Amino acid sequence: MKKLKNVLLVSTMILFLAGCGNMMNTPTKKVEEFLGKYQTQDKEVLDQLDDVIKDAGTMVDDQKDQYRDLMKKQYQNLSYKIKDDKEDGDNATVEVEIEVYDYGKAIRDAESYLVTNRSEFLDENTQMVDSKKFLDYKIDKMKGIKDKVKYTINFTLTKVDDEWKLDNISDVDRQKLHGLYY
Repeated sequence: MKKLKNVLLVSTMILFLAGCGNMMNTPTKKVEEFLGKYQTQDKEVLDQLDDVIKDAGTMVDDQKDQYRDLMKKQYQNLSYKIKDDKEDGDNATVEVEIEVYDYGKAIRDAESYLVTNRSEFLDENTQMVDSKKFLDYKIDKMKGIKDKVKYTINFTLTKVDDEWKLDNISDVDRQKLHGLYY
C-alpha cells in the first residue's frame, strides 16, 4: 500500500511539473519574461546596454556612466499591463501598455533649446556646436525627468517546435521601451 502511495505521489508530481512547463510556454508568459528581464536588470539586458553605449562614439566615459545609470533607472521602474493576446496557429500578438520615464521629452526639449540658444554650446575655437557640452545638457535634462508616459507595444511571437519565441522588436518599439521615443 505504501509503495502504491509513493508511485501515485511521484506520478502526480511529474504531471504537475509537466503542466507548469506548458503554462510558461504561452505568448503572454514569454512577453512577461522578456519585460521582467528589464525590470530585474538581467545580465543579458545590461550586456546589450553596454554594447550600445560602447558604440556611442560621441560620449565620453563620464557621460556613458550617467547614461547607463539613467537606463538602469528606466528598466527598474518600467511597469506594464497586458491588454490583449491573440493566437493564430503558430503566430501570436500580445498587446502591452508600458509606462516609462519620458526621456523623449527631455531630448525634445534639449534639441529645441539648442535651436534657440545655439551660442551656449559653441566651441570657442571652431564656432561649431560642442557635442560634449550639448550631451551634458541633454543628460542633465534626462536626469530631471519625473513624468512618465504610456505607450502601446504589440509584441509578435512565432511558435517554433512547440515553443513560443518572441520576434525581434522594431527600433520604434525599442525606443518606447527605453522611454526615448518622441
